[in-house]
Amino acid sequence: MITDTTQFDIKMLAFAYGEPQETAVLKWSPEDFRVEEQIAYELSGEGEHLWLWVEKIGQNTDWVMKQLAAFAGVTSREMGVAGKKDRQAVTYQWMSCHLPGKADPDFSKLAIPGVKVLKAVRHNRKLQTGGLSGNRFELRLTEVQGDKDTIEGRLKTIQSQGVPNYFGEQRFGIEMQNLVQVSRLFSGEIRPKRHQKSLYLSAARSWMFNIELSERIRQGNWNLAIEGDVFQLQGSKKCFVNEVDADIQCRIAELDIHPTGMMTGRGRSLATGQVAALEQKVMADFSAWQQGLEKVGLNQERRALRALPQDLSWQWQGASDLVLTFTLPAGSYATMVVREVVSVAS
Repeated sequence: MITDTTQFDIKMLAFAYGEPQETAVLKWSPEDFRVEEQIAYELSGEGEHLWLWVEKIGQNTDWVMKQLAAFAGVTSREMGVAGKKDRQAVTYQWMSCHLPGKADPDFSKLAIPGVKVLKAVRHNRKLQTGGLSGNRFELRLTEVQGDKDTIEGRLKTIQSQGVPNYFGEQRFGIEMQNLVQVSRLFSGEIRPKRHQKSLYLSAARSWMFNIELSERIRQGNWNLAIEGDVFQLQGSKKCFVNEVDADIQCRIAELDIHPTGMMTGRGRSLATGQVAALEQKVMADFSAWQQGLEKVGLNQERRALRALPQDLSWQWQGASDLVLTFTLPAGSYATMVVREVVSVAS
């Protein structure tokens, strides 16, 4: 059983464009990391659910949601949130509150440090986990050290080729402890609450995906089609299999489709050949996790190996500050974009 985190380190994962030698500081203050959720539909303006557009600074998403629930006189179960946002950041995100037959609370009277409800809109559905089209980021890198031309060259490469779609450190808890806990869960040593159990299971699948993606980068084919690949359309969750031919390679080069990796679980994988062999090796290396994930009933899914930062731009400010702005699809990590640009100092 895994009892420590020495084998889990984001730094061990391969870099797509070589490990950066330039350095910078990220999150000197919450204002250095801004994120704004995006949804791809209009709210109806009527219905049993009140959607809240919330600004939070230096606060935990779960804690804020509980405070809003208490203010509105509902339970946490009647709240909805698409995803957790960094605490050490300025974030703008939707939260929904189920208020059938009730008047809208006066959120102008809300008094929670670092939290504001900027607007409230009625809608006929609860906000579901993952119910986003993406997130818009504005990041300030401070104390940038190294060659600016090299940094800009990396950014231009990312513009045209994307980045590895790794799960970031946030997925794995403080000091990667969620990965230790999942081993204790599968051995029967602990019986966590439902929410905590879900975090551990997600961490296990995510780390196995990261290992597969890292190996594809080392092989030089993370952004190419190889025998047995399963492909995903850009901007979609839909996957398909196809013979690797010139048309498929062209569509990958044009960023229309992406190779995928496994989000492991029960069921038969769509991957075959060379890709299936790699995934079988990863599952064998984490056999206890694999058996545990199948036992709890999680079905296999696929995740794109590549993420494309949309509308990526950058601006130098002062002698050593670099501001990056870009949009990522829901579930992709801004820190994994930064990782390919500079080495982030503690």
